[in-house]
Formats: sequence, C-alpha cells, structure tokens
Amino acid sequence: MSKAPVIDLLLHEMALAAPSGFAVGLHIRYVSPLIMVNTYPEDWQEVYTAKVYGLRDPTLAWGLSHSGTRRWSQIGLPDPFGLLTEAAQFGLRYGMISSTGPMSSRTIAGAARADREFTDDEMAHIHRIVQRMHDLSEPPARLSRPQADALRCIADGDRHAAAAARLGISESAFKARLTAARQKLMARTTAEAVQRAREYGLI
Repeated sequence: MSKAPVIDLLLHEMALAAPSGFAVGLHIRYVSPLIMVNTYPEDWQEVYTAKVYGLRDPTLAWGLSHSGTRRWSQIGLPDPFGLLTEAAQFGLRYGMISSTGPMSSRTIAGAARADREFTDDEMAHIHRIVQRMHDLSEPPARLSRPQADALRCIADGDRHAAAAARLGISESAFKARLTAARQKLMARTTAEAVQRAREYGLI
C-alpha cells in the first residue's frame, strides 16, 4: 500500500498547525530534498527565490546544524540580509523550525503564524508530524528486480507495449510493476519514479 495518502494527511495536519503556511523538505541530500512542499504565500516564495534566500536563511542554517525545534526569534544566528524582517511583511511574523534525521538525509520544516509565537506544545506537535513524515518517506534501499527492469525500460525511452515485449510479459503486468515501483519510491508519476531511482542509484 502506498504511503503517499498518509503523508498527504500529515501535510493537512501541518497546514492546520501553521496558519500562515509552512515549508518542508524531506530527506535533503546534496542540497536537494526528496519531497518539497511549500505553502507560504506565493509572493513571499517569489521574493525568497529571487533573492536566493535559501543560501542565506538563518532558520535553514539552524536546521542543518541542529536537531529538534526552535522559534525563529530564538535561533541565535545572524540575519544580515534581514530575511526574517522581510518575511514578516508577508504575514510570517512568528515562526519555528523543526529538524530531524542524519546530516546525510536531513528533514527540515518551517512553520509560521501572524498572531503570536508558537507554544511549546504546538512546536512539539509539529515536530511529531515532521518526524512521522520523515520516517514514512525514507528512500528504499533497493527495488525488486522486476520493478527496476520496468523503470529501466521507461528510462531507455520504451513505451509500455514495447517495454512489455522486451521483458516478455503482458502490458498489464508491466503497468503493475511500474505502479509498485512508484509506490515504493513515493512518486506521483513514472517520470518522477525514474528520476528518484536514478538519484538513489537503484537503476
């Protein structure tokens, strides 16, 4: 059974817990997360991207060097570019950071609200959600040979009928292998599954 619906439910819980939005990067490896979800205001996301704040964000710096939770106002790191002051102009006046997992596969989430600081209980609740998502989205160590073979066919440019013939199976059996591979890799599409399988060295 796919874990994606469970993660979708946890993302909904995150949305309820973070009235002004949240951003979560699951299993960040070589700077790139396995899954990235950002519900902060779109105009703030545009500013954040345009100003390359990802390389200047003190909350991310804290998340990369610590595990646990911390309010933005208490991270104790310099903010020479005024990122947090600018974020407040978009309704992100109070926030927290949650970080978990090893450095080689770190999950970091930020959550914000406009009215007040997060309470300790609220921060603990969000951290539990983040930890659960981190655990559920752990990349697989391997694919079954049929799953890997099916993804290799797609990676090579084969269409379903041609790939099925190449593997000596029916087209419906080939599609079933692709579905199983997508579920194992938590990918929404076959193209995404191929990309992730390559990134993890599984094909």
